[in-house]
Amino acid sequence: MAASTLDTWERRLERIGHAIPYFVLTVTTALYLLLAPQDAGAKLISVGFVVVTYAWMFWWFTAHPQWRSRQDLMTIFIVGMLILYGVLGLRETWFGAVSFAVYVYASEVLRPKWMFAAVSTTALLATVSIFGGIPSGPELLAFLIFAVLFVTLACTFTFVGHVTTAQSRKRQEMVAQLAATMEENAGLHAQLLIQAREAGVLDERQRMAQEIHDTLAQGFTGIITQLEAAEQTGEWRDRVATSVRLARENLTEARRSVHALRPAPLENAALPEALAEVVHGWSGAYGVAVEVTTTGTARPMHPEVEVALLRTAQEALANVAKHAEASRVGLTLSYMEDVVTLDVRDDGVGFDPLVPHGDGFGLMTMRQRVSRLAGAFEVESEPGGGTAVSASVPAIPMAVTP
Repeated sequence: MAASTLDTWERRLERIGHAIPYFVLTVTTALYLLLAPQDAGAKLISVGFVVVTYAWMFWWFTAHPQWRSRQDLMTIFIVGMLILYGVLGLRETWFGAVSFAVYVYASEVLRPKWMFAAVSTTALLATVSIFGGIPSGPELLAFLIFAVLFVTLACTFTFVGHVTTAQSRKRQEMVAQLAATMEENAGLHAQLLIQAREAGVLDERQRMAQEIHDTLAQGFTGIITQLEAAEQTGEWRDRVATSVRLARENLTEARRSVHALRPAPLENAALPEALAEVVHGWSGAYGVAVEVTTTGTARPMHPEVEVALLRTAQEALANVAKHAEASRVGLTLSYMEDVVTLDVRDDGVGFDPLVPHGDGFGLMTMRQRVSRLAGAFEVESEPGGGTAVSASVPAIPMAVTP
């Protein structure tokens, strides 16, 4: 919070600093027109130079901020400012205050060597403006004293401003580097989570293989045994009843076992096509129109990412069928640089997310699946206002392997 406040104040001070040359030139011109003893013709010429100075500052500095880092262009800009200031200062001492503009610009856009040269030249021009030229005789000593004093003060204050600006830029660069490092670390953390998850899946598949052998294979063997016995003995009713019971038990085991495997729609299709296939079947079964949209550049993702998003879509559509009473559903798959996001929206009856709803409409399952991938899961709904489900997971490419 402190860094953010400091940045805000620095931006404000920078805008004020860039406005000061215009303000000083405007006030000086007004005082010149009101108080200077020159005739109308001379004042008109001076006003012409003032207009050129306004245009010069605006074109070279204000209108093209990207030029400020180019020393060749900024040298032209500062030389032009010195010429215009020298002309105005020699025409009327009121314009001596315009020298402040050169100090502001030089400290920001020039390297130290050229900055001090420009500031020293400006201070000398200011001295010449005050004396109405380079005097001779007894006034020459006073001129030299004032010139040394003005150059010393101008270089000192400009140096302080230059150091402050340099430190501010360095701090901003450090903040930007820190933010980039944190973003890189977040991506690495997400990849490590994916790799750890994949290693766990391999162990789980080995366990499932043993479990399938101990449950499904034995169950099917029992069914075959029962049917063969029925054929041999003729005791069809009891044998078939036992076979049905075994079949149901094995169906339950099969559903539980295959839940963690790669979904069939993803076996031979990319995620957008797999989602379209799932949506087409769901829409045909329930008679609800679904609009599917894909944004960004679709690209192969890590299998765990694609499975998580497809399962989330299936669960969200199942919730719509069970609870929403919707007439339309919108599904959007968004590929971004760092994340892939799935949004499912319906125009159904909605609900209050803060009120418990029995099995939770499957939201807990979706949230846990997304959280395992270091993703984000959000639900927005209100009674009568439909429901929006959003799941964002890291865009881990296919190439990532443990």
